[in-house]
Amino acid sequence: MAPGRMNRIGGMALALCALGLALASCADKAVNAGVESVQIAGKWFHLELAADEPTRMKGLGDRTFIEPDGGMLFVFPTAAKRSFVMRDCPISIDIIFLDPSGRVVAMHHMEAEEPRREGESDWQYEERLKRYSSRFDSQFVIELAGGTLESLELKSGDRIPLDTARLKARAK
Repeated sequence: MAPGRMNRIGGMALALCALGLALASCADKAVNAGVESVQIAGKWFHLELAADEPTRMKGLGDRTFIEPDGGMLFVFPTAAKRSFVMRDCPISIDIIFLDPSGRVVAMHHMEAEEPRREGESDWQYEERLKRYSSRFDSQFVIELAGGTLESLELKSGDRIPLDTARLKARAK
């Protein structure tokens, strides 16, 4: 084969390799588009993103396990006083309410609730669930495996670094 042709073939192979790497990188980002990696008190967590109403409403309900570095990041279109309940959640969860800049405004350890009783209406069930309040306006909420807060030693006013502008733009 002529040397010029070899260089073109080698160049095309290199270009195809680069294209393959770029496509693999795009695929990885697409797979991870629903997960936000967040550093909290020096520890990394990989949080499922809940940026629309159906996902926020479901939350971590029906989960029987949360990875020690897992959980959920709720993103709301606007800041407001919020309260969360343990709807259909058989495991304990720790919750952190954050203001629009990512500062901690409230934290709670939420104990697993008694499951929905036979014959209990949706209204009756919702009414008996304990509410955990943000106390102040919050736009982001993080849920982690129960017992995680104790090891983080967070306090009100601490800032959790989030790409708040990008996250707010995703909220529906």
